[in-house]
Amino acid sequence: MAAPALIQVHFVLLPNSLILDWAGPAEALRIANQCLLAQGQPERFALQFVGPDGSTATSVGAQLTGLQPLPTALTARPATPHWVVLVGLPGETIAVDNAPARAVLHWLRGLRLVTHQLELVTVCAGTLLAAHAGLLKGRRVTTHHQHLDELRAVEPQCEVVANRVFVEDAPVYSSAGVTTGIDLVLQRIADTCGEPIAAQVAQTMVVALRRGPHDPELSPFLSYRNHLHPALHRVQDAVSLDPRAGWTVPRMADMAHTSPRHLTRLFMEYAQIAPLQYLRRIRLAVAQTALQSGHNVNHAAELAGFSSDTQLRRAWHQLGLPGAPSQARQR
Repeated sequence: MAAPALIQVHFVLLPNSLILDWAGPAEALRIANQCLLAQGQPERFALQFVGPDGSTATSVGAQLTGLQPLPTALTARPATPHWVVLVGLPGETIAVDNAPARAVLHWLRGLRLVTHQLELVTVCAGTLLAAHAGLLKGRRVTTHHQHLDELRAVEPQCEVVANRVFVEDAPVYSSAGVTTGIDLVLQRIADTCGEPIAAQVAQTMVVALRRGPHDPELSPFLSYRNHLHPALHRVQDAVSLDPRAGWTVPRMADMAHTSPRHLTRLFMEYAQIAPLQYLRRIRLAVAQTALQSGHNVNHAAELAGFSSDTQLRRAWHQLGLPGAPSQARQR
């Protein structure tokens, strides 16, 4: 099987760009590459820092040098996917009546976004830059809460969503203020590299995985991970990577170098779920994905590590999922 294409990620930096808007997401992508390499997989992200000027000041006064020019030919091609990342700027409104901003807007207007090929990621008021460039017509997007009305005024034909950590409307992905860029990039890492890798990145960065009040519920791969206990993370990583293995509480405890009883205490204290309940939720998530990919119930049960289709159906009903596994299968 061919290796997945390396995604070229272009962080577009104007003078005084908010450093936390791009440094956090860039670190998340760098760590994701490290996690992939540790598992013997190729890196997925190539980071580029581009701008209209070769050097510029950041929001905290530090100078950046060595920025690459805005790419002259950035076209949508499956073999070379690109993400363009736009970040926020200080100020109550986003000024675009200056030479650097005009240069970036001119460049953005030449982009033709295509899902999985040329995609746009905005952090904080970076969404305003996309709006000024005419890239948000008909899209659902969000931005920093101080810029919601400004965004509605700049692009009346986009749906501005308030009180959301981030909004996905492929090929446009937008986040709210400042640190939510990390949340959005963690989700993009999960979509691209798998949820176990995203969970490892969040663990390394010591950030919580979160959603807004109306966002979908977190996947079990990402839930129960907002703690800092390394032994528990080690067990959760192993279960997530190989849910079909013959997991028992004693086997999990061996991995954590503790007793089964103490491991159960750790799970309940830090993850708020019992070890075997956690395993069952992971297996059920794998089975759901298999069903949605068109596998029948028997095969989905096998892929997820359930001993039989009956065990899958039992877990399905015990966890209150709607309907039956057979109804979840994509036809």
